[in-house]
Amino acid sequence: MIETKNLTRTFGNIIAVDNVTLHVEKGEVFGFLGPNGAGKTTTIRMLCCLIGKTSGEATVGGYSIGNEEDCLKIRKMVGLLPENVGLYDSLSAYRNLDFYGQLYEVPEAQRKENIEQLLRLLGIWERREDTVGTFSKGMKQKIAIARALIHDPQLLFLDEPTANLDPEAAKTVRDFILELKKEKRTIFINTHNLNEAERLCDRIAILKSKLITVDSPKNLSLSLYSRKTVVHLESVPDKVLAAVQKLSSVKAVRTSDNKLILDIDNPERDNPDVVRAIVRAGGSIQYVTELRSTLEDVYLKLIKEASA
Repeated sequence: MIETKNLTRTFGNIIAVDNVTLHVEKGEVFGFLGPNGAGKTTTIRMLCCLIGKTSGEATVGGYSIGNEEDCLKIRKMVGLLPENVGLYDSLSAYRNLDFYGQLYEVPEAQRKENIEQLLRLLGIWERREDTVGTFSKGMKQKIAIARALIHDPQLLFLDEPTANLDPEAAKTVRDFILELKKEKRTIFINTHNLNEAERLCDRIAILKSKLITVDSPKNLSLSLYSRKTVVHLESVPDKVLAAVQKLSSVKAVRTSDNKLILDIDNPERDNPDVVRAIVRAGGSIQYVTELRSTLEDVYLKLIKEASA
């Protein structure tokens, strides 16, 4: 759905996006992570044909962002939730969506159907005639998401979709994105919310002007950190520690209070051997858990290395 090759954008002497090459599959939820000023929003603006590229190539749905005729086709096939919602406060929620639907040349009957469906899904159909200026930030964000979908786009760009929202509104937006994911839409998300990206995205790119890495959240964690089994015991006598250290499947072991923290490549296969060794050595196990690195751990490590 999206292909870029050495995509670059400069502003004077500042390189905002530096030779970014990536591929986004049709139907994929793709996350774009990076600190402020990393070039995330600039990349989206180029892919939506809102600003031009400095160099490199990019296609969206097979159309080139460097071709004027193709840019018109791209704008029709994508939906964009910008960082600033930019709604008309003096118009009602319904009239905002109707206005943008007309801009996209959505036929009137289809426009009415789409507006009702979207407002009902977002839980604001009953307030369709209220002016947007009376809405909270969360409500405005919902209207902006509906606006991005009014013409039933194949590809949806979401720039910080839950930024500045209270927890309830943020959950509503996340749940809505998950519903869109079920429809196999291609969704490209810029976000600072790492937990959100981990839950929503099939793959994630980490950007700091240059592309640092692209992979699934799970693979990113496993590539940088080994999996760890945590065994909670009543106590950790020397005999138990020695028994665990003898196991070939255990790469490393450390203790913390009454816990054994073990580096194990394949916990599903090797945890039973660990449990048997501890019991034979007289250990009293309370429970066994797995300690996994979070996307935040991976992100901070990679950004730190990129800044070094």
